[in-house]
Amino acid sequence: MKKRTHTCGELQRTKAGSTVVLNGWVNRIRNLGGIIFFSLRDRYGVTQITVHPDTQSYALAASLRGEDVVCVRGEVIERPEEARNLEMTTGEIEVLAQEVELLSKATTPPIYTNKEEDVTEEMRLRYRYLDLRKPRMQKNLILRHQVAHAIRNFFDREGFLDIETPILNKSTPEGARDYLVPSRMKPGKVYALPQSPQILKQLLMIAGTDRYYQIAKCFRDEDLRADRQPEFTQIDYEMSFATEEDVMELTEAMLTQVFRAVKGVEISHPFPIISFEQAMNEYGTDKPDIRYDMKLQEVSEYFQKSSFAIAKDILHQGGVVKGFTLSENGTTYSRKTITELETFVRQYGAEGLMTMKYGNEGIQSSFQKYFSPESLHSLSARMNMSQGAMAFLIMGEKETVNTALGALRTHIAKREKITNNRPDAFLWVNRFPMFHYDEESKRYIAEHHPFTLPVMDEFNRWNHQDPLRIHAHAYDVVMNGWELGGGSVRIHDSETQKKVFTLLGLDETDQKEKFGFLLEAFLYGTPPHAGCALGLDRLVALMAGEEYIREVIAFPKTTTGTCLMTGAPSEVPEDQLRILGLEVLSNRRPSKEGVS
Repeated sequence: MKKRTHTCGELQRTKAGSTVVLNGWVNRIRNLGGIIFFSLRDRYGVTQITVHPDTQSYALAASLRGEDVVCVRGEVIERPEEARNLEMTTGEIEVLAQEVELLSKATTPPIYTNKEEDVTEEMRLRYRYLDLRKPRMQKNLILRHQVAHAIRNFFDREGFLDIETPILNKSTPEGARDYLVPSRMKPGKVYALPQSPQILKQLLMIAGTDRYYQIAKCFRDEDLRADRQPEFTQIDYEMSFATEEDVMELTEAMLTQVFRAVKGVEISHPFPIISFEQAMNEYGTDKPDIRYDMKLQEVSEYFQKSSFAIAKDILHQGGVVKGFTLSENGTTYSRKTITELETFVRQYGAEGLMTMKYGNEGIQSSFQKYFSPESLHSLSARMNMSQGAMAFLIMGEKETVNTALGALRTHIAKREKITNNRPDAFLWVNRFPMFHYDEESKRYIAEHHPFTLPVMDEFNRWNHQDPLRIHAHAYDVVMNGWELGGGSVRIHDSETQKKVFTLLGLDETDQKEKFGFLLEAFLYGTPPHAGCALGLDRLVALMAGEEYIREVIAFPKTTTGTCLMTGAPSEVPEDQLRILGLEVLSNRRPSKEGVS
């Protein structure tokens, strides 16, 4: 193999007459009247190779197949005017081969690598190394590299230190979600893979590092949803003597720089800020997509004045009636479509779906008989309806109504392609509840994590009476309806941290055993500090226009946490388990009599 002089994506007319050496994969091959043309591909691009019958390597070239790996030495020549492809960087030239060397012979691949095809996700993940050869996937991996590079450049300029924290760590109280690693040297004891470097970055603030960041691998052993991975990457950063506003300002500056450096676009900032309560009331979700309006409107008073007995009964029980308006194409929705949407909202707990249409014949609705014409027009005005609009309304318990309408709002926006060609939109959601009550475990759970600083006047007032009234100094950054990540101002004194632990059900012994090192560290002079963590996978996916994060991860797992390519997780030999002091207990299935 001769030393490569150029890549397959860089040769242009200025190199005409030069002798070059290219390496790559055979992309496509054609034999036209004895002259062989094949395109040679690497991650940089594609170059056309021409082999004449009198070339020494002609016989070899004639035997080539797609995905063979070859080395080509030849002369760069200009293509004829009519054969030029100006959409390709190398489209004005070709390489007249003088020598072709076969480096690796390929069998027929199970999936195409030079074009997108209708292939199952299982096949793509089983042969991921082939899937990654596709131009789309190569482009995504390059984008991911560029984003990470821009992030590192930004934090370096801002005076942050890139500090690695351990992968082998201590399990947290929520240990059921940890991946555990048995210790051979300490039989019976385990490490936990980090769900986040949270405590360690707080300790770095106590250590005086002042500004820390890390592009960190994190792990979470939980039931995976459609777009979750058991291992993921987050952009993690923490600052001493910082406020919520400081973190927001820094995050916006970082994202602005990344989009400018990688995509050459300017994003609108400062980002709007809304509270959690406002987000739920107006959008039905704590991660709203603000590229379009369609805000939720409460119209309970109109139904209270109607003769709609069921609605009035729901309102009497403390429920609400809310809805939103689709301004265009609403009158095209058929009865069948509305029935499908009704089925959709039932998934979110809604009992049904009401509609109101503003067509050529005026306003028509599914609850029309309970309203006078004047009341119906008044309601349509409240819903900002005009010709061609459709309003969707749901009645019931407020939280359920918000959630169902929020999901429907997103579903319809996707159906109508409302966000197509609209610029990216960011916002902050803050003032989250500090706690929620888990009915299953009968205890309070931290909404974000136990190290978040509560609003102290609320905490001091409601700690023993009604913890659900306490808000947190927590904040999430949202892009196009997706949560990019979030952070908080942290607790930095032992007494407050102990009170939060106690409220979460950890007694003094548990606190000392699990977090004694942190509580002790707080005693030696802890600066106020705050930070944030953004999902790198999600950010890159959004920038790439991909719906799923697996499309920007080199070797992702399935939704069951399996690697179809390697077969992980897998069984291990008995002697390896014995060294670790482990024994695998087979899960027994219940018998037909229900006895296990």
